[in-house]
Amino acid sequence: MTYTINRMISDAGIDDVDARARKALADHGFGVLTEIDVKATMKKKLDVEMPAYRILGACNPKMAYEAIGIEPRVGAMLPCNVILREVEGGVEVSAIDPVASMQAIENTELTAVAGEVRNLLAKAVAAV
Repeated sequence: MTYTINRMISDAGIDDVDARARKALADHGFGVLTEIDVKATMKKKLDVEMPAYRILGACNPKMAYEAIGIEPRVGAMLPCNVILREVEGGVEVSAIDPVASMQAIENTELTAVAGEVRNLLAKAVAAV
């Protein structure tokens, strides 16, 4: 099983991909609740250099509400993380596969919701 949805973008830098990712997520019903600049954090905490690496915590409120209604503890697995990282030749965009991350909870109703979220995330990543 694949645990992430991935796309490589070779024609843009991290800031451009960040803006495109946020727009694609918004166009598919997601908001960015959290953001972590891993590169800046590692520089500040460990004084190390690394390529650009950002984590966007994306949430589709409608789907999150539905999932929490089915299984209140699912919040421990929210939001859906989308990473943007500089790699040789461009920027890779990766999103967690919600179906894979929800395997720990045996609930077919929740799995169905996670499948809907996966489809929306896949469309958003493809649109970046």
